[in-house]
Amino acid sequence: MILRAEESVLVVVDVQDRLLPAIHDSARVLRTVTTLLTGAGLLGVPVIVTEQYPKGLGGTVESVRAALPAGTPTIEKITFACTGEPAFNAALDALAALGRRQIVVCGTEAHVCVLQTVLGLRQAGRSPWLVGDAVSSRTPENHAAAIARMSAAGVPVVTTEMALFEWMERAGTPQFKAVSALVR
Repeated sequence: MILRAEESVLVVVDVQDRLLPAIHDSARVLRTVTTLLTGAGLLGVPVIVTEQYPKGLGGTVESVRAALPAGTPTIEKITFACTGEPAFNAALDALAALGRRQIVVCGTEAHVCVLQTVLGLRQAGRSPWLVGDAVSSRTPENHAAAIARMSAAGVPVVTTEMALFEWMERAGTPQFKAVSALVR
């Protein structure tokens, strides 16, 4: 299996103001998530953003909001799994109707909302992909356990660069130069 830009949607789970400071290696998460968002914008991959209880955890961090493609929906939720929120499922259904069935997931926390979202997507018969270097948890142990569990459940685990270069498919295009500059 390989990711295709025309078949993908990027889901950014709960990269929020009051949660991010507690996340292990939060600078890496911000860097990889914003790189994915910028690449998605350049390559025409739609994005969905979620926020877990924003009254308590704050909104999406500014650097992530600044990288969002125009028209990106932000879906508030109180369920840990994004799939527990009807608006999230409706947004995915609308994109699936356009052929966007590969759901590329990044964000926090890997062992709670990301894990439950990815497993919920899998249980619903959808095709989730995890960007392993664009997720984290409060501890490295929880991060590692979450990735191992999702992988064992059959979810493909990719890196930010894997996702971007699979979405691009080829060199020698204007998008290749722009996206390549993101990962240098």
